[in-house]
Amino acid sequence: MSGLILKLAPKERVLVNGAVIENGDRRSRLSIVTPDANILRLRDAIHPEEATTPVRRVCYAAQLILTGDSDPETARHALLRRIEELSQVFKDADSRASLAEATDALIAEHHYRCLKALRSLMPREDRLLAARPS
Repeated sequence: MSGLILKLAPKERVLVNGAVIENGDRRSRLSIVTPDANILRLRDAIHPEEATTPVRRVCYAAQLILTGDSDPETARHALLRRIEELSQVFKDADSRASLAEATDALIAEHHYRCLKALRSLMPREDRLLAARPS
C-alpha cells in the first residue's frame, strides 16, 4: 500500500481536508492512503501577510485551493495565468521545469504537487530580489 507518509514532530500541526490535526507529545508517523486528500503542514503554510512577492502570491493562491478556501474550478484559470506570467521572468531550465511541473499538476488536479513545484522557485526569487540594485 503506497501513499503519503507524514512524519510529525511533537505538537506539530497539519491540515487534512480542512481539519487541523495536532500531533501529541511524541514524534509520529502517519500513512495517508487516500490518494486525493488535501494535506498541508502548517509550518509550511504561507500566511496572507507573507505573500509579498510574485512567487509567494502564486504559492498562496495554490495553497488556497489545496486548503479548500478557493474553488478549484474558479481559481484554476487565474492560477494558470499567474504561472504563465512567472514563466516570462524565470527563463532558466530548472525554473522552467518547475513551472511546467506546476502547470501539469494543476491541470491534473494534484494541488499539493503544484504547490510544491511553485515553492521550489522561492529561493531563486529571494536571490534575484536580493541581487537587484536598490
